[in-house]
Amino acid sequence: MSQRDDFVVPKELPWTDVELERIGHLKEAHDRILGQIRKAVVGQDEVVRLTMLGLFGLGHCLLMGVPGLGKTLLVRTLASSLSLKFRRVQFTPDLMPSDITGTEVIQEDKTTGERHFRFLEGPIFTNILLADEINRTPPKTQAALLEAMQERQVTVGGVRRDLNAPFFVLATQNPIEQEGTYPLPEAQMDRFMFLINVGYPTEDEERRILAMTTAGYTADVQPVLTQDEILDLQKLVRRVSIGEDEVSFILRLVRSTRSTEAGAPEVVKKWVTWGASPRACQNLVIGAKAAAILDGRNKVKREDIMGVAHAVLGHRILPNFAAEAERVTTHHIVDELLKVVA
Repeated sequence: MSQRDDFVVPKELPWTDVELERIGHLKEAHDRILGQIRKAVVGQDEVVRLTMLGLFGLGHCLLMGVPGLGKTLLVRTLASSLSLKFRRVQFTPDLMPSDITGTEVIQEDKTTGERHFRFLEGPIFTNILLADEINRTPPKTQAALLEAMQERQVTVGGVRRDLNAPFFVLATQNPIEQEGTYPLPEAQMDRFMFLINVGYPTEDEERRILAMTTAGYTADVQPVLTQDEILDLQKLVRRVSIGEDEVSFILRLVRSTRSTEAGAPEVVKKWVTWGASPRACQNLVIGAKAAAILDGRNKVKREDIMGVAHAVLGHRILPNFAAEAERVTTHHIVDELLKVVA
């Protein structure tokens, strides 16, 4: 019998009253976290929502936006509202892998004169790591993040060291200035659960930003959740149920992004070179579960899936030259696919 035939889907355990109460606690905490973030960040509600979905879904996020839109402020404020350790690394062309992971140094015992190696932890040993302008560092240093993002560990000097839990990478990237940058490898792009586009504020929001930042205002951000509570709630997200109809919808959506698939939509055959990997299916499920639980529900709806589809699929679809010539974006392609699959 094949391994596939041996696999049995585990039965879904019934929800206890305590777990249902914790769902209500998470929804309440979500609203309170939003309140704390809005003390310092104006607008960007969708960016905040997706970032929190990534955090509770145990995923990493890539924030794409021009400088000056408050991406760093958002990450720092989120960390403050969650009682988590926060570190920021400015990625530059001369940044080395050891500058992120840490290094071993020789230390001498003054009493005995013996020398031994001592490991100095790098900034990656934190809860929330802001990798600012991640595409400004060479691939060798970018690759230092791969093991950490996937395995939640780093290997230095042949020794594996576990990272703090929860561990969450928020990377930023400037989409307009490409001189002196190193495009992220597809393998690393696929490690990010969400690609979040940070847009310009509205006129009213920009007016509020001016009022807050030019009059000596200081945001008093208070922590809402402890580290242990966050770990507990991350496990709770995995317990959210998803029906067969929703699973089938996710599979049809992801498989429809592949131009080599039989019956691929015309929009894909015309504009797509490579489609999304199976990891996209996983992230759609987890993202939808996180969206459901933050809304106070223990079951996924199709709207939850559609609400995270652009963030999950946008960086996993590779447009071809025809799409670039016609200025067709992956956002437009995902829009068309949602119409076809739905």
